[in-house]
Amino acid sequence: MQKKYSWYSLLKAGLSNQEWDKAIPLCKPKPKYDVIIIGGGGHGLATAYYLAKECGITNVAVVEKGYIGGGNTGRNTTIIRSNYLRDEASSLYEHSMRLWEGLSEDLNFNVMFSQRGVYNLGHTLQDMRDIERRVNANVLNGVDAVVVDHKEIKEQIPIINTSKNVRYPIMGASFQARAGVARHDGVAWGFARAASNLGVDIIQNCEVIDIEVEEGRVKGVKTTQGDIFADQIGCVSAGHSSVIAKMAGLRLPVESHPLQAFVSEAMKPILHTVVMSNAVHGYVSQSDKGDLVIGAGIDGYNSYAQRGSAKIVEHCAAAILELFPIFSRVRMNRQWGGIVDVCPDACPVISPTKVEGLYFNCGWGTGGFKATPGSGNVFAHTIAQDKQHELAVPFHIDRFTTGALIDEHGAAGVAH
Repeated sequence: MQKKYSWYSLLKAGLSNQEWDKAIPLCKPKPKYDVIIIGGGGHGLATAYYLAKECGITNVAVVEKGYIGGGNTGRNTTIIRSNYLRDEASSLYEHSMRLWEGLSEDLNFNVMFSQRGVYNLGHTLQDMRDIERRVNANVLNGVDAVVVDHKEIKEQIPIINTSKNVRYPIMGASFQARAGVARHDGVAWGFARAASNLGVDIIQNCEVIDIEVEEGRVKGVKTTQGDIFADQIGCVSAGHSSVIAKMAGLRLPVESHPLQAFVSEAMKPILHTVVMSNAVHGYVSQSDKGDLVIGAGIDGYNSYAQRGSAKIVEHCAAAILELFPIFSRVRMNRQWGGIVDVCPDACPVISPTKVEGLYFNCGWGTGGFKATPGSGNVFAHTIAQDKQHELAVPFHIDRFTTGALIDEHGAAGVAH
């Protein structure tokens, strides 16, 4: 029989915080682990979770220089989709999409995954040709996608401006119905708690200051909390990946840029989907609490700054107002920047390195959040088997010397 509680007992328990387990226990590092994951963002936590859950490796430490979810995981605009052009990228993102669809149940944590659909707008004849090409490629790869014209867009999104008397008139769009958004910090908390419950140590405020390499093999890391030894190290540190790589004598083909975003004041529900435009470099959705979540492009300069840029935000706001004039009197609440690491072909690196036992998962550029569960799953199997997962094979770091690049600039043109 289910136990009943009075309102008084519930209030008392809530205020006293008694008998409540900590979501993530505070851990101090042990001297040695089987695997160390550098980076406590979504990808790093997902890697640790799948190492424990699917690979049976639980003697794992996730070391994070700040707090869990304090990097790009909590500084993005939460868009999730898998409608990429190239077979290699499309397969990887679709693998992630399928994991997203069961993630809340798997983690026993509501990540608020909302499949509200994503429209990628086309403003020119060439845009529409590219959209049709990508949609056809998606369908051949088993990814849901359709081409819609401006009339259908207006029917589905009455507040959008489909007038021909604008700088970038809307001609049509691609639409992926299974795409959507999720709660970014909820994803970090969910993976962190689930990994911790499986025995993974999550160590916060523990910055890696050096990687120890001996005779071509990794031995461990030096941190602000002391030395930690491990036979294998997975680096998942997003915009700081090149900094970590330099500690091991490696050079990565990535550049780090600030990625801009801002949110408005909250309002009643008015936008039920996600709208993106490569041409105007802007995209927008409405969160469950009512604020508009708006994203822009990356800054042209290299930086590790986690702050917004007035020039980029102004440009993006003007673009969004052309698409949605109704937003003209909405007040902006706050702005910020994330740090994205961009590879020359707009695709990630999921690869072992020339240092034995050292692996890198980086270079996701503006598409990292949507790949979180798939990236962690594939990277975990790559580390556990000391062999690339079949979906990771095309993303070996050697492709930048062999020339086997995967050009996804068209499908990843908007920073998101």
